[in-house]
Amino acid sequence: MYNIFKLNNGLRVVVENIKYVNSVSIGLWVENGSRNEDAINNGISHFIEHMFFKGTDNRSAKEIAEEIEDVGGQINAFTGKEATCFYIKALDSHLELSLDMLSDMLFNSKFSTEDIEKEKGVVIEEINMSEDSPEDVLVDLHSRAIWGEDSISLPILGTIDTVKSFTREQLLNYVQSHYIPENSVVSISGNFDINTIEGLVEKYFGNWECRNINKVITKYTSPCIQKNHLYKRKSIEQLHLSLGMTGLEIGNENMYSLLVLNNIFGGGASSILFQKIREEYGFCYTIYSYISAFMNTGVINIYTGLNSSYAPEVINLITEELNKFVKMEITERKLSKAKEQLKGNYILGLESTSSRMFTNGKSVLFLNRINTPEEIIKKINAIDNENLNLVMEKTFAQGIKNSAYVGDNLDMDPLVSMLEGDIIAFKNQKSKRV
Repeated sequence: MYNIFKLNNGLRVVVENIKYVNSVSIGLWVENGSRNEDAINNGISHFIEHMFFKGTDNRSAKEIAEEIEDVGGQINAFTGKEATCFYIKALDSHLELSLDMLSDMLFNSKFSTEDIEKEKGVVIEEINMSEDSPEDVLVDLHSRAIWGEDSISLPILGTIDTVKSFTREQLLNYVQSHYIPENSVVSISGNFDINTIEGLVEKYFGNWECRNINKVITKYTSPCIQKNHLYKRKSIEQLHLSLGMTGLEIGNENMYSLLVLNNIFGGGASSILFQKIREEYGFCYTIYSYISAFMNTGVINIYTGLNSSYAPEVINLITEELNKFVKMEITERKLSKAKEQLKGNYILGLESTSSRMFTNGKSVLFLNRINTPEEIIKKINAIDNENLNLVMEKTFAQGIKNSAYVGDNLDMDPLVSMLEGDIIAFKNQKSKRV
């Protein structure tokens, strides 16, 4: 049973009552991430996420962790490009404790100068750790290739220089102007009393007001997908590469059709890419494609890690298979299989109250609505070849537009020449698709 309501201060609340479980998941979502930042304050959203766990007027940092863990619960948070989420999963008997904890962290965090300086060291080590992960480096590098100078390309962690520059006043001003009820959602999923839930949320979040005259209501531009190719040299054994294509924005009505197409092309071990490049040729251990959807923009990425000497042949194979895929007629049997795979993955995810809380919170935060499981299954069942053809033309058929590479001693020019030539070929072949 779903319900969406809004408090008088503008805070949106989405609740899903699941009577047959003994747990409850609560998430405080704020529509604020690295996309809301600039080159000067990049990383501030992620840093603030850390500071919310460093102690409040009522609890020390240790007590924040202990009070939830002592009752068998879990407390955590994450920051993305467009949102920050603080969440707790606990037994249903500890719902009020969870709401009290999240509201205390939001309203009463100390942001002491001493803790800020300590946490700078922690976050800088997190940045260094990310630099040691070629996959993480690749994601940030490819974001710059895809969106250029738009703020959506900024790294979530920020840079060492920006993190070092943060002051207490800067952090508090940012919280007061961006962490406001109009930008936020409380999502609750699990077993609770439907008759008292609205009163409980009102008790802990009803007095939330923005007292900053410079409050920022989140809005996003529509960045263009760029034609860029970037390389970062790192002394590692493998070459990690990511190829980008135009995708769909979050909330697009054709997203489930794109998911079906992606599953067929590169979504799993039975996909075209995996079977051709790993199983048939043995060029890599892993290769897959995945969808990233944001407000007003979206991309499809192809990732693999391999010996750099194989890169020209693998890119050639990828473009060949993409070319075939764009012109391929998807049989009813293959379509049925892809739809069942999509439904299976979705339904299995519904068995977790955390997954349902995340799905509901994100949907209300960005789209002001939720789709029930019945509505989603109906949309998946309704996918047909006509719809797939329409989505194919808007996405995969546009060809590979950008790329990023992380590895040692790579001559990128031949790879870029292959990809740029492939774009021209796609323009000439799109009209030939059956």
